[in-house]
Amino acid sequence: MAKVRIVTDSTAHFFDPEFPARHNVTVIPLGIQFGSEAYQDGVDMTTDRFFARVDAGGPIPVAQAPSPKRFAAVYESICSGHEDVLSIHVSSKLSRTIANARAGAEEVLGRCKITIIDSLTTSIGLGLLVEAAALAAERGASEDDIVRIVRGMIPRLYAVFFIETMEFLAKAERIGKAQAVLGAMLGIKPFLTLEDGDIVPMEKVRTRQQAVEKLVEFVVEFANIEHLAILQSASAPSDDSRLLLERLALEFPGRSWPVLAYGPSLATFVGPRAMGVVVFEGEGEPEGPAAYAGRPRDEDARPPRRAKG
Repeated sequence: MAKVRIVTDSTAHFFDPEFPARHNVTVIPLGIQFGSEAYQDGVDMTTDRFFARVDAGGPIPVAQAPSPKRFAAVYESICSGHEDVLSIHVSSKLSRTIANARAGAEEVLGRCKITIIDSLTTSIGLGLLVEAAALAAERGASEDDIVRIVRGMIPRLYAVFFIETMEFLAKAERIGKAQAVLGAMLGIKPFLTLEDGDIVPMEKVRTRQQAVEKLVEFVVEFANIEHLAILQSASAPSDDSRLLLERLALEFPGRSWPVLAYGPSLATFVGPRAMGVVVFEGEGEPEGPAAYAGRPRDEDARPPRRAKG
């Protein structure tokens, strides 16, 4: 049995949805709040149900971090089995999950070793970190070695999205409400990056086809892609993701990329009909082109390669 138990939260998504169950990973759900109605991400609030609720109208949902007491209960249970804990979670810039995990760890201080890592990412990026940690734990790696593996991976994760509406970003207090209203009036589809763990609006386009081309430009700057996932609001390929796959097939012959649905927690930021890519870059490659450094952040600028995800 592994000496280190991996804990994460429901913002983590996996290429294989059964990975946590198969590898003894504990997943703590975030709350999803629709007005006065509360649900648990991945428990009684699935991706399909989330978007059905959004389509039906009503309040814009928000995500709620698990409480410190929830973390303390999980940690106490694991510590009673004489295992150490490595807890890897959604970026602290996007959620109080990390802060609450640390508060929960304080409640069980001294019972076992608990290490908490701010992933500076979410969704499939977080899932990749958790997978690497869990597999290392199964091989018998020490907690210190697993921490080094995870921390070494974080700088090689990148993500960029375009979104259909800025209402969700405004509700999550990532942009001002006036900016969201103006964007809707002008028909702007913003590009978002994960930069140092925070969602940062970067560029603006006016059509979804232009947005797909920007995603292609982002991906082709990578010379050594170890993993890539296309994220959208449904698991079945859409017209946009089919176009993106066709364009990527021309740039990367012989390679295939999964199309995955992003979950309720990420959807509380990006809303419906968003699409993006998450890239995990292989080791040993030089930095990408620096030609865009210092370029103005406008409709004509390419998405920056160094968009951490």
